[in-house]
Formats: sequence, structure tokens, C-alpha cells
Amino acid sequence: MPSIILSTLNARYIHSALGLRYLKANLGDLQSEAQIIEFIVTTRPIDIVEQLLMHQPRIIGLGVYIWNVEQTTRVVALLKEIRPDIVIVLGGPEVSYECDSQPIVHLADYVVRGAGEVSFSQLCQKIMDGDLPSIKVIPSSAAPLSELVMPYDLYTDEDISHRILYVEASRGCPFKCEFCLSALDKTAWSFDIDQFLQAMSDLYERGARRFKFVDRTFNLKIDSSIKVLEFFLKRLDDDLFLHFEVIPDHLPEKLKVVIQKFSEGSLQFEIGVQTFNTEVQSLISRRQNSEKSKANILWLRHETNVHLHTDLILGLPGESLESIAHGFNQLVACKPHEIQVGILKRLRGTPLVRHTEVYEMKYAPYPPYQVLNTKEVDFFTMQRLARFARYWDLIANNGRFKNTLPLILGEQPFERFMQLCDWLYKTTGQTHRFALPRLFKLLYQGLIESHLLSEVAVSGALFSDFKESGLKGQPGFVDKNRLKEKSKTIFRQKRHIIGGK
Repeated sequence: MPSIILSTLNARYIHSALGLRYLKANLGDLQSEAQIIEFIVTTRPIDIVEQLLMHQPRIIGLGVYIWNVEQTTRVVALLKEIRPDIVIVLGGPEVSYECDSQPIVHLADYVVRGAGEVSFSQLCQKIMDGDLPSIKVIPSSAAPLSELVMPYDLYTDEDISHRILYVEASRGCPFKCEFCLSALDKTAWSFDIDQFLQAMSDLYERGARRFKFVDRTFNLKIDSSIKVLEFFLKRLDDDLFLHFEVIPDHLPEKLKVVIQKFSEGSLQFEIGVQTFNTEVQSLISRRQNSEKSKANILWLRHETNVHLHTDLILGLPGESLESIAHGFNQLVACKPHEIQVGILKRLRGTPLVRHTEVYEMKYAPYPPYQVLNTKEVDFFTMQRLARFARYWDLIANNGRFKNTLPLILGEQPFERFMQLCDWLYKTTGQTHRFALPRLFKLLYQGLIESHLLSEVAVSGALFSDFKESGLKGQPGFVDKNRLKEKSKTIFRQKRHIIGGK
């Protein structure tokens, strides 16, 4: 039986917790007494508790994040009710700041703030020796990256076969965007590149093909970026998939040359645009050249095979509805494959809080702490924006409506899509749980009744999308004799690239 259990509630089974593996890898002599057990957030807390207690541990360490804090709080409450003698240690961004106000912190025995590899190991050793610390909140004592043991050999064969593997070539971020916890970092630090690539080589030889880099600024140091990309280029095959988060306005020519060598479906870039409003950028301490960013996104879209996942944040202090619409339309014109439209969240510990009073920022008091209204955007408009974000993901980002979407957006993408959103919500009263056949029918009806498109234009475009969707039978808006072809289901990313760029 393990003396120490390291656990968390992942959002989905396909995810893997890199942080737990770092903790175990750096436990020193206690590593052999530790076991990682991961759950998904939809698992009942009582079932999680049962599985944890079956191992009879002395210590349970739990990773707490914005997406799992409510469920993890129930887990800790149950554990303390059944086995109050087990020492519960919390870690993760959600409990590293504003600890005093959190119920889960009051329930637990200890909290390790910040980077926990060293502090957690020291705490566990003291607990095992019976020398329990008198302070509850343990400050982090981050070691230089060169002194950390890399955790990648702790990915199991099952992880490699069925999960995305999270890896990092660097930590930290030199930028100070106030909505992000990385604003608290002083700079970015790099792992030894040769040691890191050796670890990647070992994973690759074991069969790993899906790597998601969690570096906040992968293309900050171009020479290191190129070295990583060239490493994978030498190992490029049909199954290799790499995800990087990149700075949108930093794409020098020598990096472009390497990026162009990757084949379709092998590279995905997450590009955080967040806002094109220069005054808002300045207000939240975000340094970004918007014109260069747009030029780089357009270049990536037309000159490479990279799948582009771009991010916008709605509800930033100082940004009006008109500014949001203008920024969205500019990003649509850059033609990324996906635009993740997110509503601003007040993450614990971020400097964003300094704008609360002046810009009348009000946030939900429970996770994920979304903004409810600002000085520029009232509550009802924010609700419309939240529905816009959900419908956009449902209709635009999933790639099923590649023929219909351009007709919907026309020359005023934000305004026209918002018009459709208003109709959808008024008609259905819901933003989730739309079966695909029903969604086709709703789009047909909504685009006509909201006067966005003619019946001829709608039926032709939707019929083409229906044929490529993998749905069987016939759509309700066309004659059954027109539907003769069948098409196989296409993965979400590939839907965006059918028919070329």
C-alpha cells in the first residue's frame, strides 16, 4: 500500500496531470512510497473517496484548479469525515492565493503554495517522521530547473496510448498581462535543452506521438524553439501531433522556415490575441503589436499547414461592446481555424483585481469566477456575449459548417452571428445539448427567420455541410432524392482543412 497518494480531478480522461508527475519524480527516497491516481471531474466524490481509501494512505496530495475546486472540496470533506487521521495536502493555482477565504483550505491540513516540487517533498518527509509543521500554508521554495528531476518516465504505457502528454521546455513568462497568473512571474526559465530533448526521445521511442507543450511563450527564445521543432521534424510521421502556445507578434524569418516544413495535421498553435484594443492592452499591461500579430496569423494561415487556435477574452476592463465587435471582426478576417471566445475570469492572485472599483467589475462568487458586468458592458449584454461564445464554439469551431459559416458571417461577422445567437436563444432557451440533426434544422430555420440568408442560400450550403457531417438519413430541409452520398465522420481539426486553406 502506498503511504502517499497524489491525485487530482482532470477535466477529461484524455488529459494527464503533469504536476503530479513532477511531485512524484522529486520525492527523493519517498518516491517508492507514492502512487499517482487520477480521476475525471464528472466522477462522484463519494466514489473517488472510496478508491482513495482503499489504498490506506497516510498522506493524500490533491491538485486543485479552477475547474475542479468545487468537486475536490466535497472529496476533502468526505475524507475528513471518514478518516480524519489522513493528512490532506493541497496544491495548485486555485489554492495558492487568497487561501483564507476558501472552504477547501479550512478542511485540509496543509497547503503548498506555488511550485511545489521541493516544498511538498520536505513536507511529506516531516509528516512521515512525525514532525508535523505548525504552519498550515507552506510557502514554495522553488529550486532551479537544473536541480529538478524530469518526470517523463512516469508516463505509463496507457498514458502514451490514450492520453495527451503534457511537457514543458520552459517555465514562467516575462509578460505581465494582468488577467493571467503568469503576470506574477519575473521572467521565463528554460530547462536544459539537451536533457529535455533526450526525455522527448525516450517518450517517442516508447510510442508517444501527442505532445502538448505547456510553455507560456514557446517562441520567446527562437534558437531553442527551432531546436525543438527540428528534433520533431526528424521524427515526423502521420501520427505526430504537437501543440504550442506562441506569441502572436514574434515570428522571425528563421522560425518561419522551419514551421513551413511540417505537414498537415502535425502542428497546432494556440495564439492568445485576447484583444486588439491598444488602450485596453495598455490598461492590463499587455505588450502586443496588433498589426504584426494579424500579419503573422494571416501568414500562418496561408503559407503553412499549422492548425490555428486563437483566443479572445470578452469583458476586459475598459472594453466596450463596439470594441469587442471590432476586434472579433479583425480576427475573423485573419481566418484562423478556431477562435476560442472566452469570458474574462478573475483568477485568484492576479493583478486584475486592481481594476475592480474603477471599472465596476463584478464577478461570479463561485468558479470559474466569470465577469458579470463592467462599466462598459452591463449584465444582460454580458449574458448575450456568453451565449455568443457558446454558440460560436458549437457552430463555428467544430468545423461542421464550413460551407454555411462564411455566408452567416458576411461582411459583419460579429453583428450577424450575434443576430443568429439572439434568435437561437429566444427560440430554444438553451445553449447546450443540441443534437446535430436538430442543430441543422435550427440553423435552417433561424437564418431564414432572422433575415440573414435566403432560403435558397441556406438550403444549398447546409445540404453540402450535411453530406460531409457523417449523419445518416436526410435533412428535413431538402428532398430525399438529393441526398445520395455518404461521408465518414471527420475529426474536428481535419474538418477545418477539407477543401484546402
